[in-house]
Parts: sequence; C-alpha cells; structure tokens
Amino acid sequence: MTLRLAVMLAALAGLLPAQATTAQLEEENAKYLRLLSDWGGLVRYGSENAELRPPAPGVNRVVFFGDDVFEKWDTFFPGKPYLNRGITHQATPQMLVRFRQDVISLKPKVVVIMGGTNDFAGYAGPATEGTIAENMETMVELAKLHGIKVVLASVTPICDCFEQLSARRPQGKIIGLNGWLKRYAASAGAVYADFYSVLAQGRNMRQELTVDGLIPNEKGYALMAPVAEKAIGEALR
Repeated sequence: MTLRLAVMLAALAGLLPAQATTAQLEEENAKYLRLLSDWGGLVRYGSENAELRPPAPGVNRVVFFGDDVFEKWDTFFPGKPYLNRGITHQATPQMLVRFRQDVISLKPKVVVIMGGTNDFAGYAGPATEGTIAENMETMVELAKLHGIKVVLASVTPICDCFEQLSARRPQGKIIGLNGWLKRYAASAGAVYADFYSVLAQGRNMRQELTVDGLIPNEKGYALMAPVAEKAIGEALR
C-alpha cells in the first residue's frame, strides 16, 4: 500500500487530523501495512513469548491483555511477574485470534482483559456492544477452561481535550459497555477492575490524566495501578 493510499483511507475513516504531519502519515501507513500482513497481531509478541520460560512454582504470573492503553503503560509494575500484551489499535476480534498465543500458552495465574474502545472506533470493521460482548465471553470461557483467573477491565474514558474523539468513541457507548462488563464479571466468576472511575470526571477523561484524550499519562497510570493490583489480588483469592 502506498503512503498516498494509506493517507486517503485514513482521512476517509476519520483516523487522522486534517493537517497531519509527515510522521503521523508514515506511522499510519506502517499500521496499515502491519494490519494487512498480520491482522491478528501474532508477530508482535511472538519472539518474546518463545523465549519465556514457564513460571516457577509459586510465581503468580499475570498477563495484561488488551489494546493501546495497556501497550503504552510505560511504568509497568517493575519487579512484578506481570507481562504486558497490549497492542495499539487492536479490537476484540483481533484479540481473540491471539488469545491462545499471548495468554494461554504463557500459563498465567491471572489474565487482565481490556478491549472495546477500538471496536467502537471501527479499527477492525463495524462493531456493536453485542459483538464485543460475544468476543469477551469467548475469551473468558477459554481462560476458565485452562484454569486462568480473569479480571475484566473497564474501558477507560475519553475526552475531546485535544481533538474530537467522541464521534468515533461515543461516551454513552463506553458507559454502556462498562455496565455490561461489570454485570458479566459478576455472573461469570470474574473480577471487574474499574479503571474508568479513577480517570473520569463526569463522562470525560480528566485532562490532567491523559496525553491525547485517549491514553493515560504517568499520573493516570499511577491511579490505575492500585486498581489493577486490588483486582488481581481478588482474583487470586
């Protein structure tokens, strides 16, 4: 795919600002090339997974499995046996494709699953709360089948602080999905991690906690970390 074609597609989809920089255009082109060659994202962590040994007895390995919000978590639990398996721009059908490789095969005690915001944005095609729910249910069922405890993470809030994001990720849909995730976690024997509440003010991500209206900054991740730790502890108990 040429850079010109990638730019045209991204512009039509509303994924790039009107006056995008050359760096943004090149980054978007690279994402389209990766999507065409490896739709499920199996290459991203394939080499790292191959080099991992099974966890030692008594070690509570945890996999954080999801999208941009996990992949860009820079200060990621130093010293903890936690693995980050987030991929930017991934939606739940793509996560389902790599669930065996990036979760089951790593033999964690707990998986923390976050997904849905990129489904709403249309990165993997049209999606509804129903299709997201079905993908989440399948991942939870697979985890339970292999003896892995599950933490279902809320979708994080967004704000139009820097550019308009709510047109592609309607805040009402985010709240609705989080409501379903909380109810499903209770019925499925999973734990619900409410990242949304510590980052939101009303329906918006607090501007001081985000780098771009979607991804938390260091302060935002610092608020998320204890929520994750508490949920993991509950899952292990």
